[in-house]
Amino acid sequence: MKEEKWYKKKKFRRIVLGTVLLLLLGIGGYAFSIFKSFNSAIETMHQPIEKTNKRDNDISMQKQDPFSVLMLGVDETANNSGRTDTMILLTVNPKEESVKMLSIPRDTKTEIVGNGTVEKINHAYARGGVEMSIATVEHFLDMPIDYYVKINMEGFKDVIDALNGVTVVNDMDLTYKNDHFPKGEIELNGKKALVFSRIRYEDPRGDFGRQIRQKQIIQAILDKGTNLSSLLKIDDVLGKLGENIKTNFTLKEMLSIQKQYKSLNKNIEQIQFKDGNGGKEAGVWYYYPDETELSEIKQTLKGHLLLK
Repeated sequence: MKEEKWYKKKKFRRIVLGTVLLLLLGIGGYAFSIFKSFNSAIETMHQPIEKTNKRDNDISMQKQDPFSVLMLGVDETANNSGRTDTMILLTVNPKEESVKMLSIPRDTKTEIVGNGTVEKINHAYARGGVEMSIATVEHFLDMPIDYYVKINMEGFKDVIDALNGVTVVNDMDLTYKNDHFPKGEIELNGKKALVFSRIRYEDPRGDFGRQIRQKQIIQAILDKGTNLSSLLKIDDVLGKLGENIKTNFTLKEMLSIQKQYKSLNKNIEQIQFKDGNGGKEAGVWYYYPDETELSEIKQTLKGHLLLK
């Protein structure tokens, strides 16, 4: 009787251990699958460029040096290199656990560095791609751009669909053609998110209102992407990210930032140009920043990067 009880107990232990082992193997296999997908996506995304010449020394993620990131939202198709629909500059200070986010009006009149022209800042991408966009923003704000993230806005709707949509809080009732976006919390699929982020003339705030919505979409994607439910579709999400994002961040740098993301995400200060004005030249509308405000913004961002 005792021998039978001992045998059953031993058999039960084997079943438990076997089940745990299968779970571990399953999780391990899933983790390996995620790693392979993640690694593949990073390889597809990674597109290095020459380092900025506005820094005397290289920055170190391990030492938590402050750094800057230029986000470029580009309307790009197979037959068209496109223009930057969105230009957002981030300065990140890990030790202060803070981020400053500046939206650069796309119609800002400035020198396009490397092209020998003075025109809208969003034309820099059409003239010379990421490198000319970075050089132009560095000149405009008199500060180094350490990293860039280029997002193909047309294709990025697939990322949102892979996440089963995103949720944003709309601060203004808006209608564009057949799409209505009521004030308050709204659910958006990829197609509607793209329309929502592009509305301009229907918003009395014009380009500034659009900038607010674009930042909302980006924030919503980041928030949704960190949810456990999204991990179940990680292969789809990573695949779409790899297709529609280019960056000079390395895998090691991304992992370093990811460890600090939660704390950084709680302290994002949004900065906007408020005092400039607009006008037409030869039938083309431009935005002219207020020089005093521009100078203050430069000092704020450079101070956040611990630069003089």
